[in-house]
Amino acid sequence: MEVTHQGPASPVGAGASGGAGPLDVARVKKDFAILERPVHGKRLVYLDSAASSQKPSAVLDAMTRYYETTHANVHRGVYQIAEEATALYEQARAKMAAFIGGRPEELVFTKNATEAVNLVAYSWGRANLGPGDVVVTTEIEHHANFVPWLQLRQERGVELRFLRLQPDGLLDLSHLEQVLEGAKLLAVTAASNVLGTLPPVSDLAEAAHRAGALVLVDGAQYVPHAPTDVADLGADFLAFTGHKMLGPTGIGGLWGRRELLEAMPAFLTGGEMIRDVRLDGYTTNDIPWKFEAGTPPIAEAVGLAAAIDYLNALGMATVRAHEQALTAYAMEALVGRYGDDIVVHGPSLGRPRAGIVSFTYKHVHAHDMAQVLDQAGVCVRAGHHCAKPLMRCLGLSATARASFSVYNDEADVDVLVEAIGDAGRLFG
Repeated sequence: MEVTHQGPASPVGAGASGGAGPLDVARVKKDFAILERPVHGKRLVYLDSAASSQKPSAVLDAMTRYYETTHANVHRGVYQIAEEATALYEQARAKMAAFIGGRPEELVFTKNATEAVNLVAYSWGRANLGPGDVVVTTEIEHHANFVPWLQLRQERGVELRFLRLQPDGLLDLSHLEQVLEGAKLLAVTAASNVLGTLPPVSDLAEAAHRAGALVLVDGAQYVPHAPTDVADLGADFLAFTGHKMLGPTGIGGLWGRRELLEAMPAFLTGGEMIRDVRLDGYTTNDIPWKFEAGTPPIAEAVGLAAAIDYLNALGMATVRAHEQALTAYAMEALVGRYGDDIVVHGPSLGRPRAGIVSFTYKHVHAHDMAQVLDQAGVCVRAGHHCAKPLMRCLGLSATARASFSVYNDEADVDVLVEAIGDAGRLFG
């Protein structure tokens, strides 16, 4: 059954059909009602999309229409609206799978990327890893792709090895083959949520596969911002989250190669994930439903599908080009204005990086910086960004982080740059 919820016209960027060209940010901004509200009497400048992106009206409207016209539980009811809800849910799965170059049966919905990584650790990890087995990760990982492996080290005696950070913000790959020797898994981010570093995932995956290891890619900061294809990445697993890609909270997912998912035991058990239950045992459902116990996030899947439509209308190549240009503009503006008083952490200008700029300014603590910026209507994140091993490597307790999305432009950066000076004067 094909069910569609007709929404407002798609946003128009020069990449409306996926081609290159400038993004019409002025028009995009109109789709995000929250950007019209004032904060402390100032225009809201939202620069915290790495934590969670804002939602266009198309996403909000799609979820409202679903609740007003279609809501019912999925995969169970035979009445019309239940069948419509099931169709919308599975259409969302197909759209998300296509968005990353996968197949619907390989796409498991979870509540976020953190749960997706934990699914791999608890299911595949506990079935395949024991004392002395090697998992390789990096110093730049988010805790979500770090703590599950620390837990396996504590529980199972798994050996953890690390690709280290260089002073230039890139990973040290000089001993890659040695680090990967005998490994069973490489768990690596596709984009650092602190530094914006873009590890060469496809090259790393090729080396890992030569060593006999599988590859788990944390795509939370990558999938929303760049064209993504799991085959090009060389991933065996890819985690993502909806709320960073203009979609709602409470939904994300894990893509995995079919043969791996089929061999993995169920992660959570209960309703929906079973084919049969008897007094003496049970059999599991087919993938991907084997990993989706209980009532799933149906409205959130509908919202995620609308977010995918929105991003596809802009064109992911256009999104990436826009955020690259805006990041370069921000780095030039910050250093040009404040010189040696400001340190922008991560790869230098001209090096590939995600749309993330973490900085420290003079002696102003990151939390103080964020509070002063808030008075100017500017939203940035301050803290360790759920990456304490990386912060210790940098010798820092916290940074302030500005992160960009499709609704940001140079005027937003200009407000940020000016407000940083206010913090310097206040704490000078």
